[in-house]
Amino acid sequence: MQDALPALVLNSEALPRTAMNDTPPTPAFPASPASDEHLMLAFSKGSAESFNELFLRYKQPIYGFFRRRTADPQHSEELSQETFLVLLRAASRYEPRALFRTYLYAIAFKILRAHRRKAAFRATFLGRPSTIPDPAKQDATESGLWVRRAVEKLDRIDREILLLREFEQLSYAEIADLLQLPLNTVRSRLFRARTALRNLLEPTAAPTSSDAVQLAEPTVPPTAAQSIPQKGIRL
Repeated sequence: MQDALPALVLNSEALPRTAMNDTPPTPAFPASPASDEHLMLAFSKGSAESFNELFLRYKQPIYGFFRRRTADPQHSEELSQETFLVLLRAASRYEPRALFRTYLYAIAFKILRAHRRKAAFRATFLGRPSTIPDPAKQDATESGLWVRRAVEKLDRIDREILLLREFEQLSYAEIADLLQLPLNTVRSRLFRARTALRNLLEPTAAPTSSDAVQLAEPTVPPTAAQSIPQKGIRL
């Protein structure tokens, strides 16, 4: 059963021809009444159709997860494929102790950490600079760039909690489980992250008209040598 399934994930000819992006998908078909947990249990018992349904539900969210955390879209696709491959290999050991969504994002987190460790190793020992995200390629709108740059300034854990809540739309309990943090810590740090982001996004107060005049035409004390009035330097 599992020997034939990896082609569904790794073979580009077998993948549905829909471009991946980091926006929530709009279902083109009625949602299946089966829960994610039910589908995963069915897949662990040999149902390839159940895996196909899970893949359709989560391929875009998982790609978006990596796209918001890596610089290269190609890396995001590769890491997404690797996530589903790990899911395939671990199917026989799956136990519904938590929501399937939490289980899947936990796999994605492990793969992301491994990817970051490899990037750090290459940068430190092989002399290859770490790839720096290019915001212009990730979001072409001015407001999008503004938000991304503000998010990057947040504390690392606060930023991760904010992304998981606002983009992945995980519950507080799911975030606490994924990051191994107390539930109250998740709540307080999310509040802190939202407050910090709001402060970062507030526009800088514009100078008043009187301030602008002073900047445009600075007052120079008259001296005996000044026979011609000086014109202000306009900035």
